Amino acid sequence: MAEAVLSLGGNVGDVRATLFRALEMLCEDGAVTLVVRSSDYATPPWGDTDQPAFVNLCARVATTLAPHDLLRRARAVETALGRDRARERRWGPRTVDIDIVTYRAADEGEAPREVTLDTPDLALPHPRAAERAFVLVPLAEIAPDSLLGGVAVRDLIARLDTSDITRLSSK
Repeated sequence: MAEAVLSLGGNVGDVRATLFRALEMLCEDGAVTLVVRSSDYATPPWGDTDQPAFVNLCARVATTLAPHDLLRRARAVETALGRDRARERRWGPRTVDIDIVTYRAADEGEAPREVTLDTPDLALPHPRAAERAFVLVPLAEIAPDSLLGGVAVRDLIARLDTSDITRLSSK
């Protein structure tokens, strides 16, 4: 069984309900199992700043899916929840975005190892996660000592301004 960290976010519609439903849909058939999820965080838009604030969270999942299969599952969930990647603007508003931040695989009897990939549709670990407070703040809540590109999340987050990120109360 492999383990992956996912980053989920959105800023269109009832985002918190959509993110909850996205996690449910990812885990519907047992090929993905939720291990732990962070709180929801209100975060400012990144890249294209002329849009509403986002809600973001991170989740650690156990999975029998290979990285590209997990990506296909995530894209299918996004589409089912109203995302149209072909028509949206880059870094623009969206109902839901699901990124694979890290993926750790283990052969039987061996310790898990971080998988690195660089393909046209998937790069692991996520190439910009270490620069994005909207990923690191929720990730630090559930795994502050985890490594991202060989650096502990708690150390990466210390390098960023997180003052505009707010933990939301439980629903």
